[in-house]
Amino acid sequence: MARASGVAQDGLIPGEYRQSASGMEYRIYEADGGAWLSFSSPLDPEVRGKRRLRYYIGSGEKGRTYLFENDGYLFESPVNWYGEKQVWDMSPAYENAVEAPLNLPAAASCLFCHTSGMSPPGAGTGNRYPEPPFQQVGITCERCHGDGSAHARGSGAIINPAKLGPTQRDAICMQCHLEGDAAVEQPGRHFYEFQPGQSLSDFERYFVKADAGGEGLRAGSQFEALWQSTCKRKAGDEMSCLSCHDPHVTPKPEERAAYFRSKCLACHGAKFAASRHAKQTDCLPCHMPPVRSSDIAHTQATDHRIPRRINAGFEDMQEKVFTQLKEFPPRKQDDGSLRDVALAWAALAKKGASFAEREADRLLPKAVAQNPEDPDLLVAYAYAEQRRGAYLQARALYEHALRLDPDQSEAESNLAVIEARSGDVPKAIALSRDAFQRTPWQSSIGLDLALLLCDAGRLGEARSVTLRVLQFDPDSAAGKQMMRSLMADRPSGCRDLKITPK
Repeated sequence: MARASGVAQDGLIPGEYRQSASGMEYRIYEADGGAWLSFSSPLDPEVRGKRRLRYYIGSGEKGRTYLFENDGYLFESPVNWYGEKQVWDMSPAYENAVEAPLNLPAAASCLFCHTSGMSPPGAGTGNRYPEPPFQQVGITCERCHGDGSAHARGSGAIINPAKLGPTQRDAICMQCHLEGDAAVEQPGRHFYEFQPGQSLSDFERYFVKADAGGEGLRAGSQFEALWQSTCKRKAGDEMSCLSCHDPHVTPKPEERAAYFRSKCLACHGAKFAASRHAKQTDCLPCHMPPVRSSDIAHTQATDHRIPRRINAGFEDMQEKVFTQLKEFPPRKQDDGSLRDVALAWAALAKKGASFAEREADRLLPKAVAQNPEDPDLLVAYAYAEQRRGAYLQARALYEHALRLDPDQSEAESNLAVIEARSGDVPKAIALSRDAFQRTPWQSSIGLDLALLLCDAGRLGEARSVTLRVLQFDPDSAAGKQMMRSLMADRPSGCRDLKITPK
C-alpha cells in the first residue's frame, strides 16, 4: 500500500505500445529530467504530441497507470502497465477504442484509494484538482487509523480497527475494496470525506445485482466476494478481512502457503485439516484460486468467495439478465431509501442496461416526489424524461436542479439540447458554454457548443471552441470533422453533427 502512488519519474516503467484498433502508437519514456507519454497516429500525421507524466497510481504488482496534467486538469494515461502479464495495453474498457482516449479524467475514487490526503476537485469540474492533488504518496497509517496528529503529540489515541464495531470496522476495508454495480453518494456528502470510525453508508451506498450470479469477479471488489462465501455467511460479524489479513505484513512468497493455511486452521482446526488434507498443505489453489478479472484485462483476482471446489457454483461466466438490485452490504435496519435505489437503477441505465432503464423510469418520479429538493434525483429524472421526449417536464426539472446546484454540468448541457430544439439558441449557447468552461475535456459538450455557434454564424468562436476540444481530445473524429468544415468556411457542414443529450 505504501507504493500505491508516487511521482511518475520515481516509478517509471518505460515502454512502447501500438493499438491495433486505432493505429495509435504510444511511448512512455524519460527525457529532459521528466517522465513523458508521446502519441502519434500513422493514419493522421496531425495527431501527434506528448504529455508530461506527473504521478503514477498502482504499485505495479497488478498494474500501474500514469497521470498527466492538461491546462490544470488531471487525466489518466490511455495506456496501462499490467504487472501480472508484464505487458502494456490500453486502459480498462478502452481495448477496442478507435480513437486515442487522451481525455480520461483522473477520478476522485482512484486518487482517494491510491493516495493520502487527497484534495477534492473543483466544484463541477470532475478532475481539476489543487496542486498538488494529494499530500502524501501511497497509503499512510491514517487511512485505517484516522487522524494521528493528537497521537503524535502524545495526547490522544489512534483508532484500532479491530476494536471497532462490525460496521465501522468493515467500512475501513470497504472504502477501497468494494465497488458494487452502482454507488450512490449521499446528499451533501462525498465518499472521499469518509474517516475511520465512521459508517461508509453515511457517505456512499453500494448496490449489487441480486440475481446475476456467475458474472465473474471485479478486480477491486474483494469485500463483496467474501460475503458470498460459506465461511462469512456462517461466521457473520466474527469474520472480517482482518481474520486473514494483517495490513502491516506481507508474507514472503515461500511463506505464503503456510501463512494463509494458519488462518484457515484458526477456524477449522488442525484436526479437520489432518483428516481431509494431510498431504495438501496449501489451501489457496483449491479454495481461493486466481480467476480472471471481469473488468480489467490481463489481471487475475483472488477468489474471495472461498469455494469448496475450484469453480464450484461459478462455472457459468456469461452475463445474466438481472431484475433486482440489493444494497450491499445488507443493513440490519434498512431505511428503504427510494432515492438511493432509483439513482442506482439510473446509473445502470446509463451503462446501457435496458431493464435498468425501465426500473429507473418507474422509480424516479416516486423518488422525486419524496425528495423534491434533491438535485441529483432531479437531473436523473430529467434525463429519463428527456430520453422519452417529455421535453417540457425535463426542462422544468433541469432548471430546478440548477437553482439548487448551479455546478451541475450535466443539467446545463442537457438543458442546452432542449433549448436548442425549442429555438432559443442564445440560451442554449450560454448553458453549453458554462458547462464546457468547467469540463473542457468533455468533447461532446464542446462540439455541441461549436455546432450552436456555427449555426448562429459565429464561426470564429466556433473555431476557438473546436480547438479547445482538440486540445484535450486530439484524435476526436467529430472534432476534426468540425474543424475542417469551419476552416473551409462551410458552416453548413456543421449540420452533419447532431446535438444530443449526454
